[in-house]
Amino acid sequence: MPPTSPPSRGCSTAFTLHETFFLHLLLLLRPSFWAAAEIAPLVGGVDHGSGGGDPAVVRFPCTKTPHQTYSFCNSSLPVHLRAHDIVSRLDLREKFQLLSDAAAPVPRLGIPAYEWWSESLHGLAQNGPGVNFSGGPISAATVFPQVLLQAAAFNRTLWSSVASAIAVEARAMYNVGQAGLTFWAPNVNLFRDPRWGRGQETAGEDPMLASAFAVEYVKSLQGGWSPQRHLGGGHRAGNQAKRSLLGSGDGGEDGDSPLMLSACCKHYAAYDLEAWGNFSRYTFNALVTEQDMGDTYLPPFRSCVREGGASCLMCSYNEVDGVPSCASRELLQLARDEWGLQGYITSDCNAVATIYEYQRYAATPEDAVSDALTAGVDINCGGYYTTYAESAINQGKLREEDVDRALVNLFSVQIRLGLFDGDPAEGPFGELGPRHVCSAEHQGLAMEAARQGIVLLKNKGNFLPLRSGDVASLAVVGPAAKSSNSTIIGGGYTGIPCKRRSLHEGLQAFVREALFASGCPSVPCASDDGFAEAVAIAREADAVVVVAGLDTTQEDEDHDRVSLLLPGKQEDLVNVVAAASKLPIVLVLMGGGPLDVSFAKEDPRIASILWIGYPGEAGGRALAEVIFGEFNPGGRLPMTWYPESFTSVPMDDMHMRPDPSRHYPGRTYRFYTGDVVYGFGHGLSYSGYSHEFLSVPDKIDLSSSPGAEVVRGRDGTADFVYVDKMPESSCAALGFPVVVSVRQLGIPRDGSHAVLLFFSASGGGGGRTPRKQLIGFDRVHSKGPGGATTTARMAVDPCEHLSIVDEAGSRILRLGEHALMLEGGQQRSLSIE
Repeated sequence: MPPTSPPSRGCSTAFTLHETFFLHLLLLLRPSFWAAAEIAPLVGGVDHGSGGGDPAVVRFPCTKTPHQTYSFCNSSLPVHLRAHDIVSRLDLREKFQLLSDAAAPVPRLGIPAYEWWSESLHGLAQNGPGVNFSGGPISAATVFPQVLLQAAAFNRTLWSSVASAIAVEARAMYNVGQAGLTFWAPNVNLFRDPRWGRGQETAGEDPMLASAFAVEYVKSLQGGWSPQRHLGGGHRAGNQAKRSLLGSGDGGEDGDSPLMLSACCKHYAAYDLEAWGNFSRYTFNALVTEQDMGDTYLPPFRSCVREGGASCLMCSYNEVDGVPSCASRELLQLARDEWGLQGYITSDCNAVATIYEYQRYAATPEDAVSDALTAGVDINCGGYYTTYAESAINQGKLREEDVDRALVNLFSVQIRLGLFDGDPAEGPFGELGPRHVCSAEHQGLAMEAARQGIVLLKNKGNFLPLRSGDVASLAVVGPAAKSSNSTIIGGGYTGIPCKRRSLHEGLQAFVREALFASGCPSVPCASDDGFAEAVAIAREADAVVVVAGLDTTQEDEDHDRVSLLLPGKQEDLVNVVAAASKLPIVLVLMGGGPLDVSFAKEDPRIASILWIGYPGEAGGRALAEVIFGEFNPGGRLPMTWYPESFTSVPMDDMHMRPDPSRHYPGRTYRFYTGDVVYGFGHGLSYSGYSHEFLSVPDKIDLSSSPGAEVVRGRDGTADFVYVDKMPESSCAALGFPVVVSVRQLGIPRDGSHAVLLFFSASGGGGGRTPRKQLIGFDRVHSKGPGGATTTARMAVDPCEHLSIVDEAGSRILRLGEHALMLEGGQQRSLSIE
């Protein structure tokens, strides 16, 4: 979502995009209106009235008579009945004013205003108006590593713990009036193209990995917290968060389960282009095959809703095959009818306006409102619904029952959040407050998340780790190294960190003297004026660390890259410093997007390369611990690092599969046929590891599975069964565990290691079938002495993990000989009969 609306094209509407965006904010900021109505606006949460305000002012629904007597205040009734009761009491104009993210109050019913738009991608962020760091006792919140670096840990338990911590801080901020309860995260789009400015926000390029992250995030944000765990005993970073009895968040519920917070899967669907060439996300038409939609673009959203139980889905700006995502009934009802979405659908901010003003899909603003509401978009982030819904009804383009349906969905989520259960201070989360934000527990978790995500790309001659006793002076070079700017350490959608610490500060703690030179004036590195100072300290120091890479001036919302090389003169800086240093140097790469650092990969003067993404507020200390051996790195790349030549591939081409006839190499490790700088899953450690399959079946017998009707392939040779025709019970019965022995080799060190399990279907690598695909992963901890053995366990669902999608978009299980593979080259045959 943009911080401001896209510019209006000057079309003859009652309000431009900018005007409608600011109108609803101005309305919300008119305190005289709310005071006259004796009702307090809930701009960013609740106000417990501790400031000595008028006790007659209604601050929460269902706390004053006669409102308490209404059925919607009766917590013993089912959620849908309570929601319908609210809607039945509203007049038409009141209904219209509730269809914006800045929902207006209904004073006569005791319903305060509410701001739906809050952000929590990797900690509470300032991007939406729902979170406010300046209007109360909480001035900062924990900034965890950006999602892409978290994904590199390949650790479900870690992801769950981080999301639970974010939920605690969010509820604490809500309780003091500084946040809402509806958070528009996670971003479950895939990192399809390395130039995409928002790839940093995602869990990488693999559908299974993105799905797993989404499930853990959503379950834990919505209900993975328990008072006993956070208000009582301690928490060990990395332990599985205990599921709350408030509701597991499992898909398929009846929509009555309580929520701690509401999570939102975004941006649906096939959204991964900001601004490239003549293409803009506001007008881009993503042309996607049924096959690619079925096995790449939709699975993370399906898992987010069906398995994670997300209570919100956000439709994206772009069109899909000529239809705006926010006007596509086919896409939106798929989420409700087949995936079981129990919640609301929101537009991205001003995405309804783009249907008319940018895409010209609709003939009038009223048509755009009608298209979106009837397709299933319940709330418009922006002012188009509130401005044009009434005239759409008057013109016969919209029915009141469509508005009612949207409001029932919205109120149902608010009721599940407890907003209609009286004073939240008396509820299950009422004890949460400022002391639960920026806690020592959460600071430790931010550190652990950064440690586990850092990826060691190169370590020639085991140059790392350094011994602090051997390094009296350390030269730290690079403009980002001494910055504690929140976006430098956190990337996009970052809040205000609890503690502002730079990478330089983290490294300084391990040596007697940490020299610093920026080398470049800023990350874009347009000048070499600072090179001489960098060379001078490199000659003087015992060891040298150069921090290079990206920041949000290079990749961000509304900003894609055009090159995969280091920005500006950064490569020159690395080279001159490496030439001046007494010993080979350590190159630290920041940012989300893949970088072509082939020069450094092959240069013996650069002994080690570390990728640290956007490591969050604890990143400086985490990096220092890795460099000086207090932490044994074990992260793995969640995306392919392509060479610069990949930039010749059109970014608007959504095809995943290669097409030799037009020299198209395909995308991501599953299909890409070209050279790589570093591949998906690459990551070194200070320890060596060997793997061995301990438990894996030789075959899967479908003959006794109900619904497994064998179909002869078109060529008469490849038999298969349609997965969608098999009952869930049949698929569940086919599941099996894969157990892998993991043995640490070499010098004994404590460490954790991610085991990745891949599947290659018969015929894999032929272009239409993935070369291989991730089907499982487990992060295991090994503790010296060397030679210690542990086991990784991964559950395999053949219908989900071993199936492929055909050209018609149907998921099938091929009969025949297939292969299970580990990243070390070990392979086991698996026959499906």
